[in-house]
Amino acid sequence: VVVLVVVEVVVVVVVVVLVIVVVVVVLVVVEVVVVVVVVVLVIVVVVVVLVVVVVVVVAVVVAVVVVVVVVVAVIVAVVVAVIVVVVVVVVVVVVCIVFVFVVVVVVVVFVVVIVVVVVVVVVVEVVVVVVVV
Repeated sequence: VVVLVVVEVVVVVVVVVLVIVVVVVVLVVVEVVVVVVVVVLVIVVVVVVLVVVVVVVVAVVVAVVVVVVVVVAVIVAVVVAVIVVVVVVVVVVVVCIVFVFVVVVVVVVFVVVIVVVVVVVVVVEVVVVVVVV
């Protein structure tokens, strides 16, 4: 009877120790798996956040470049338009000045020719009158 009780106690202790070992091993394995999954998830989240940040930075850089290109294009267009307007105005003014100068020269030459012709005619008349008298 004593031997049976000792055997029973030993069996119970062995079973309890085995159950405790199995539970501890299972708990450790589960903890390791959970830690690995959490680490993998954290890495995935960090990678996704980095990709999103890179995409946002690239989008902002592209937007800034587009804005700079548009501003430069507008500035160039305005400068070219101002230059064209100034050139056209200068050409028109020069043409008008040349036209007025030509008209004035023609009128002056015409008046001088008329005066010369009148003076020549008067002198010829005077000479003819003096010669005839």
